[in-house]
Formats: sequence, structure tokens, C-alpha cells
Amino acid sequence: MHIGFKKQYFKELAELETKNFWFRARNNIILWSMQKYAPALKSFLEIGCGTGFVISAISEKFPQAKLSGSEYLEEGLIFARQRVPNAQFSQMDARHLSYISELDVIGAFDVLEHIKEDRLVLQQIFRALKPGGMLFLTVPQHRWLWSSVDEYACHVRRYEAGSLHEKVSAAGFELIRSTSFVSVLLPAMYLSRLFQRKPVPLEMNDVAGLKINPLLNWIFERLLALELLFVKAGINLPMGGSRLIIAKKP
Repeated sequence: MHIGFKKQYFKELAELETKNFWFRARNNIILWSMQKYAPALKSFLEIGCGTGFVISAISEKFPQAKLSGSEYLEEGLIFARQRVPNAQFSQMDARHLSYISELDVIGAFDVLEHIKEDRLVLQQIFRALKPGGMLFLTVPQHRWLWSSVDEYACHVRRYEAGSLHEKVSAAGFELIRSTSFVSVLLPAMYLSRLFQRKPVPLEMNDVAGLKINPLLNWIFERLLALELLFVKAGINLPMGGSRLIIAKKP
């Protein structure tokens, strides 16, 4: 068993993610994909909702939906409940979901990489969705990008598209869309890891790259906004720091 995340990270995340380019860009692609592929959702569960940054944005775009969030660590839910008081939150293990054919949409955004038993989690998500229900999934991508950033974030793995597709299909899902994102920044990501010879004992927000120069943050966010235009146009980007999966329960 392995579910990794340090509970003391939540306070730092809640303070930094609202301004950090990566979290903002990830929210943009998640919201766009949900509006396109599940525009009429009535019930939604976010697994590993953390501080509620994603689900708070979803609540604004889908005010009519019944929203739920689950988190393995209670510390994250303190912030999530403050951000989205109209949603229902519970401490829950993603390997043992308490739903059976109940939900229209389930999201797991940068969660699977923390859990050794990722196949089991996908099976649990499949069971929890109604027939025709949708899964929205984001994960870090490319094993060759592995670094102390991943170790500090308690990742078990970074994914490759082929193996992830196989796991999603093996759980029973029909793959609807798969694309990389954070593609335009891939060279910078690779170089930063290439010159990172050994783990450096920095604070979490520095190691994870959340606290960066404001000008760089602004530039990166604009670049990822341009990248999203390609995804919206139907182009599936082959490589990138992250991958978005959209899948359907038949």
C-alpha cells in the first residue's frame, strides 16, 4: 500500500495555487473539457480534492450540479470546505469508494501517481459511475522527467500514454480523448531535471516549483493558454509534462 502526500503541504498549496501558472492552466483545461464532454452533469465527485482549488472552479461553471469531494487526509478538507461550502466533503480512501453506479462524472486530478494500486482505483471509479458516466483524469507524464520533485511530492510513478491507456481500458472504460498538456514547457522541464544532479533539501513550495518569478509565471501562463487553443481545436499533443484522459463507462 502506498498513498503519499505530506499533510503539512496543504497550507502552502492553498496559499500558492491560486496564483501559480500550472494550477491555473490545469484548471482551464479541466473546465474546458468538462464543459465540452459532460455539459449536463448533475453529480460530480473529485477524488483527492486537496484544498478544493479545482472543485471550487467547477462549482462556478456548474452551479446546478451536486458536488462532492473526497480526500485521504483530513487536513486538506479544512481548506476545501472553506472554498466550497455548498459541496459535500468526506475523508475517503480512493481504493475503497462507497458509491455504486451513482455519479455522472468523477475527476481525479494528479492523484493516481500517488497510489501504488492505481488499477484498483480505476476499477472503483468505474463501479461508482452510472452507465454512460465520465472520468476526467490528469497525471504527470514521462518517466524520463522523474526527479526529486516527484520524490518530494510522494509520487509513485510518472505515466506513459500507452500504459495509462491500457489501465483505463482494462478497468472497463472507453477512451474518449487523450492529450498531453504543458507541452510548450517540456524543454524547460527537461533541462531543469537534467541539471538537477541530486535531491536538494528545499522547502516544498520551492522544490515543486510553485514559488517562481512573477514575470516567468505570467509568461508561462500565457504560453499554456496558447497551447490550450490547439487542444480545443482537436489536436492531441503527443508529449508534455502532464496528460489529460477523458473516458466513458459504456
